[in-house]
Amino acid sequence: MNCPPKRSHPAQDAQLLHPCCAHCPFCLSAPGGVSLIVPQPNINATVAQNILLSVEYSCRGTATVEWKHVSSWGTARIVEWKSGDYINISTAYKDRVTTFENGSIQLLNVGMRDAGYYFVTVTEEYGTNTYGTIILNVYEIIYEDLHFVAVLFAFLAAVSAILICFMWLCNKSLYLFQKKTHKLTASTTEEIELETIEC
Repeated sequence: MNCPPKRSHPAQDAQLLHPCCAHCPFCLSAPGGVSLIVPQPNINATVAQNILLSVEYSCRGTATVEWKHVSSWGTARIVEWKSGDYINISTAYKDRVTTFENGSIQLLNVGMRDAGYYFVTVTEEYGTNTYGTIILNVYEIIYEDLHFVAVLFAFLAAVSAILICFMWLCNKSLYLFQKKTHKLTASTTEEIELETIEC
């Protein structure tokens, strides 16, 4: 069965390690009866976030699940377990990984070094295996940018307040000027009337 056309994606390098279409459910099925579905092959996260690497496998017997992380810093084995038998979590991930019966894992408090490719291999007791790939992109929150935005907002607010005060003063000055002008006009009119009466 032919796989759907592949989209341009940074995960193309991963195909060198696993020559298969990581996004196609048909390619994740092995003839021996074990299958694996990866519903979300690309995950975006921010630093300190908890993320779920979700998969779903099915097989005829008991399966062994293994997760590995591949990045520019090297390859690291995260965890391996056999349902109802044992679970081995690497020391580096001892307090950061939670496993689930469907083969998924949750990674706690991710950092920049956690970005990369996550490969899961499911091996059934008869020796047949299949695998899936998840790409994790981790972004760092730039607090300097947030600080700049906050300072800019405060500056604009201050400028707006100054402009409002200036407009109020101008309006008040104009009102007083008009009032004074009106009084002078009234006074001049009264003087002219008095002069006219005297004459």
